Amino acid sequence: MGEITSLRDAIANLVSDGATVALEGFTHLIPVAAGQEVIRQGRRDLTLVRMTPDIVYDQMIGAGCARKLVFSWAGNPGVGSLHRFRDAVQNGWPVPLEIEEHSHAGMANRYVAGAAGLPFAVLRGYVGTDLVEQTPTIKPITCPFTGEMLTAVPALNPDVGIVHAQRADRAGNVQMWGITGVHKEVLLASKRSLVTVEEVVDHLDPRAGAMILPHWAITYIAEVPGGAHPSYAMGYSERDNDYYQAWDAISRDRDAFTAWLAGTVMREVRT
Repeated sequence: MGEITSLRDAIANLVSDGATVALEGFTHLIPVAAGQEVIRQGRRDLTLVRMTPDIVYDQMIGAGCARKLVFSWAGNPGVGSLHRFRDAVQNGWPVPLEIEEHSHAGMANRYVAGAAGLPFAVLRGYVGTDLVEQTPTIKPITCPFTGEMLTAVPALNPDVGIVHAQRADRAGNVQMWGITGVHKEVLLASKRSLVTVEEVVDHLDPRAGAMILPHWAITYIAEVPGGAHPSYAMGYSERDNDYYQAWDAISRDRDAFTAWLAGTVMREVRT
């Protein structure tokens, strides 16, 4: 467990057509390089899961990787819409995209239930919203102790969970700090997993506020410096705001997107 390998080999071994794949990270430590490697390897019919899909999922959807998106909020943070996502939902380009929408709390609790080996999670957050009528994986449930009407959502257990972090040691343990999102939960909930890291080191030095993700929860580790770009990796890189701004224009037009994909992602070679 926690085997150190190349990004290319990790994606080839983990992600197959038709798989359910979660690439998580909240503004920070988003595994963009891993998502782009999925594109390069031509994976299709994926169910993509993510609490806050942003531009890496826009790229994967536009490249034709996805048939379904399970999510809570989607957008280009601080800029606007995800135009490849919108085009797929509204116009079926390049392929039709099914959506399953939840709240942030609902998605987080689904991962927690999956990590705990439970079949579902229970929460109050959906009561009074129309998501119950729109999303078949949200069901009313009565508390057996108080009679209160609550809502239940099924556990999330992706085939593959992918995150980015700062460091790993050679034994396969991962260290991360800053905004931790649901990194821990998605790794524990997923059947198999990949962590891309900024660097592999001999020893993980103690760091205030850091979290250790143990080797037994991780299938593969790949050293990918800059693997979160254009998001940031605290202590290693800053957010590339210009990239997010530029993406809005690129993603609005099918031809511009197709040219960008061919000229950048498909030309890049990741070891």
